[in-house]
Amino acid sequence: MEEFKIGLCPYCGMGCRFYIKTLNGQPIGIEPYPGGVNEGKLCPKGVAAVDFLRHKDRLKKPLKRTENGFVEISWEQAIKEIAEKLLEIREKYGSDTLGFFSSARCSNEENYLLQKIARLLGTNNVDHCARLCHASTVVGLAQTVGAAAQSGSYTDIPKAKVLLIWGYNPSETHPVLMRYILRARDNGAKIIVVDPRKTRTVWFADMHLQLKPGTDIVLANAMMHVIIEERLYDREFIMNRTKGFEKLMAVVQKYTPEYAEEITGVPAKLIREAAITFATAGRGIVMWAMGLTQHVTGAANVKALADLALICGYVGREGTGLFPMRGQNNVQGACDMAALPNVFPGYQKVTDDEKRKRVAEIWGVEDLPSKPGLTIPEMIDAAAKGELKALYIMGENPVMSDPNTEHVIEALKNLELLVVQDIFLTETAELAHYVLPAAAYAEKEGSFTASERRVQWNFKAIEPPGEAKPDWEILTMLGKALGLPKFDYSDVEDITREITLVAPQYRGITPERLKREVMGVQWPCPSEDHPGTPRLHVERFATPDGKANIIPVEFKPPAEEPDEEYPFILTTFRIVGQYHTLTMSNRSESLKKRWSSPYAQISPKDAKKLGIQDGEMIRIVTRRGSYTCRAVVTEDVSEGVIAVPWHWGANILTNDVLDPEAKIPELKVAACKVEKIGGC
Repeated sequence: MEEFKIGLCPYCGMGCRFYIKTLNGQPIGIEPYPGGVNEGKLCPKGVAAVDFLRHKDRLKKPLKRTENGFVEISWEQAIKEIAEKLLEIREKYGSDTLGFFSSARCSNEENYLLQKIARLLGTNNVDHCARLCHASTVVGLAQTVGAAAQSGSYTDIPKAKVLLIWGYNPSETHPVLMRYILRARDNGAKIIVVDPRKTRTVWFADMHLQLKPGTDIVLANAMMHVIIEERLYDREFIMNRTKGFEKLMAVVQKYTPEYAEEITGVPAKLIREAAITFATAGRGIVMWAMGLTQHVTGAANVKALADLALICGYVGREGTGLFPMRGQNNVQGACDMAALPNVFPGYQKVTDDEKRKRVAEIWGVEDLPSKPGLTIPEMIDAAAKGELKALYIMGENPVMSDPNTEHVIEALKNLELLVVQDIFLTETAELAHYVLPAAAYAEKEGSFTASERRVQWNFKAIEPPGEAKPDWEILTMLGKALGLPKFDYSDVEDITREITLVAPQYRGITPERLKREVMGVQWPCPSEDHPGTPRLHVERFATPDGKANIIPVEFKPPAEEPDEEYPFILTTFRIVGQYHTLTMSNRSESLKKRWSSPYAQISPKDAKKLGIQDGEMIRIVTRRGSYTCRAVVTEDVSEGVIAVPWHWGANILTNDVLDPEAKIPELKVAACKVEKIGGC
């Protein structure tokens, strides 16, 4: 029998709805859903979203590593042995030798359970992939406006008069969102793109500020210099709703457009024009993603953009806002659920005695660990040093997603216990002692939170293959085996209801309501009769005194800069047809056929110097490793810049040095050299 079930796309953070078409219980295709934030439209990955569900590589039974490789074992044995080993390691070495990687591909309920397990075991060593993408945003926005989330809704975009798109290529990373951006352009909005590459988004821009990678602060400060010099800032907004403007004026004084041109490579005239266009529009939105955040100055970069929006009064009003765009379908939700080492659900600090005791009471214990835990990169380093003994990874693939791949592999091999819970035998799972088969998005229920803080229910369409189970069921089994209190969940809705008790922003977002209101609810939602909040900071900011903090920042160069041995700047990017570590997208034949292999963009001048022809094979080398791919000779990158899609393993090259505040690696800038191999 043919059926259509409402689905929620498992790829980016847009939150697109579609129908999953099934025949006799098997997925056979995707059909448009008339409505939702995507208005019935989908990107190539969304169209192919059922392709990987029944792939032959799906994990179907628990696996245990032996001297002869993996063998299949029962769920009972797997959970029993894992629980025993976790408790044994805790008893022998202490709670903080345990670590947990949560997942932005899993539901709110599943992220909530994993961080709950970590904390009930006595450690705050829990983190997820936001550490590699938007940790800078969390820190930067928390300090400036008090809320680490997108301030407006997608519907604000067409109402803006200027869009400043910084280090972000929505044409490829969030193609459906481009409909909103193009609608804004049709309504007369100016589009300013800041990016080291001439991306597809640049095709639609009025201005392209093609800066040198890692010089974002200089450019942002120069724009603010012009706005202040020309007295184009919003005096009333600054006076009534912010503090710190005088310090900003002093800091940006030296960042003239001419000074910025020397460092960024962007012509001073264009900097001045962009600043004036942005400040005089009246309603503006600032959008950003990994190109801004993945730097040693990532948190400072976000503060600079927040400052830029604040001095123009572009927050809290229709057609304005701060828009960090999430790369996975539940990055926002995983952060909200506290898959982070320093907060409990709802961003309640683990160091806050009152908040901690309240959460502990709900969970049935006297107290919880108060010392902030380790981040993903810090856990990897601790494992390499032998300080972290056990690591439980749910739906993450750090061998491919983290920088300095060889270091990651060495660290994981050094663990006494590595458990990986996933849908495929990933590069990380291949190193595990135990592998647990999880259900994919269409095979389970639960809630997910999109980039605009929209919480939506994911409906089950099909059964998982073999013995695979929803992540929340696996974690419930583990919690019981560990002897943790209050782990008697009969269904996923029980967990959702518990979330409403713990996370203040989710108080009115019940499972019953989400199933009824298919288009979801935007947090904060303090009660069940509250409509949700499309726009933050309307009357006051989420800071103690209600005022936004304008925090000036100074330029700091990247950790690595070109030199005689490594004369080029390496940067990485994402493409429309592949997704992150290829786990799902590369198991779609249609996507794999169109976007099949790695490549590197190199400028014609650099290619000529090196004797490289378009399509020839090259080797890129950094201080951490080497990577082979084909060359694409293009004007899309400036001389001296090598740009590589990271999906096929380019993180063997990238730098694992961290932003001191956000602890995010500098994935977007590394010094490299290029060697010609030849052939096609």
